Amino acid sequence: MTTTSTTPLTAKQLDDMIKALAHPVRRDIVIWLKTPEQYFADQEHPLSLGVCAGKIERQTGLSQSTVSAHLATLQRAGIICSQKVGQWHFFKRNEALMQQFMLQLSAEL
Repeated sequence: MTTTSTTPLTAKQLDDMIKALAHPVRRDIVIWLKTPEQYFADQEHPLSLGVCAGKIERQTGLSQSTVSAHLATLQRAGIICSQKVGQWHFFKRNEALMQQFMLQLSAEL
């Protein structure tokens, strides 16, 4: 899911994002990805790539499969995006979509 700051989100997009953020672990992940240098400063790869899935897994203390499911939910909602580099998957927040989400919620609610 991609969007620009001038394109209003659909009701379904808003609902999907709200549902994805309804779980405390997923909210934590989104918070950590907002300032990855604060939470993942020890990552070997540049944080400009995003945060390695393994680092997120360790930060949560949950199993790999549980964290993967949470990451997939956030990705389906468009809140985060990923890229694969070698054997690693890196995750970043979709800042443009998050900004649009926050602006739209503020305006509508």
